[in-house]
Amino acid sequence: MVKISSVRVRPLVLPLKQPYHWSYGIRESFAVNLIEIEADDGTVGIGECTVAPDQTGTAAILQRLAGHLVGHSPHDVVPLIARIFHQEYLGHGANIMRAANQMFSGIDMAMWDLQGKLAGLPVHQLLGGAHRKAVGYFYFLQGETAEELARDAAAGHANGERIFYLKVGRGEKLDLDITAAVRREIGDARLRLDANEGWSVHDTINMCRKLEKYDIEFIEQPTVSWSIPAMAHVREKVGIPIVADQAAFTLYDVYEICRQRAADMICIGPREIGGIQPMMKAAAVAESAGLKICIHSSFTTGITTCAEHHIGLAIPNLDDGNQIMWQLVEKDIVASPDLAPKNGWLDAFKAPGLGFHLAGDLVAEGERRYAAGR
Repeated sequence: MVKISSVRVRPLVLPLKQPYHWSYGIRESFAVNLIEIEADDGTVGIGECTVAPDQTGTAAILQRLAGHLVGHSPHDVVPLIARIFHQEYLGHGANIMRAANQMFSGIDMAMWDLQGKLAGLPVHQLLGGAHRKAVGYFYFLQGETAEELARDAAAGHANGERIFYLKVGRGEKLDLDITAAVRREIGDARLRLDANEGWSVHDTINMCRKLEKYDIEFIEQPTVSWSIPAMAHVREKVGIPIVADQAAFTLYDVYEICRQRAADMICIGPREIGGIQPMMKAAAVAESAGLKICIHSSFTTGITTCAEHHIGLAIPNLDDGNQIMWQLVEKDIVASPDLAPKNGWLDAFKAPGLGFHLAGDLVAEGERRYAAGR
């Protein structure tokens, strides 16, 4: 039987095409830790994870945790990760599930990629098969000013995009100006807003009343993520649907959001919940409450996009406008397949594992940027 022979963690820094503006500030690059899990027959599974709050520290913890996989079967991914989490993470006093999930998501992703390659099957077939032939994605607007965002919206509308997604929470006047500018350009296309915890309960209620005239499909995570009751209070008071994002970071968060009826949909991704298999659990909990899952992406490359795409194919209660973020990177390290949706849709992958091939030169360039400290 095939066993895991080695684990490698490769920190990368990847510049963005343009600065990323949101309620938390401005970002100019994505930092990820690439994870390669090799079997003793030479097959390599690849995943990645985000690095908050420190890339070097996270890489060291990842190497320590994932090293406990060596000598075990890659087909035992779920019990292996559960054991490492309890014995090597919780057992050492690191009782922070949100931080653990970010690291284990990359390990889980690489293990499923390895399993799929060994079996000669795409990951969604290992998860039970595809519920759909394609997954829908929204158009992620980029820019700082109303003028810049309007130009991007016009370009997306001209290309036939169905759903537009705009970051707000940057101040009342600017939020209203950019929303109006985007709505003028996209006509009656669907428009979603994400405040990223930028508003208080009072602010959210006030802003929702002012935003209703722009026909907003939903507002994502308007209030602070630590208080699910705050989000539930807002949902009860406003007419615009409310979607949970940062409030949903663990399976227990998903349950509480459903129990408290705090959101109309749950936006969550493998980076938050701990990987591909935990996403299946989160989707099942949401399904039991009659809620859809909108897949949330993060500051990651096309590797995570591929993992999210297999999840999107496999879960039954999926929204038709999910998030991807690889396109914000100046040069994505995934060389194939083509991950650009056509009119908002991306067909199912057929290659084994997660189904991607990396551009080795861009991976090496990302390593050099990390080593250079930028």
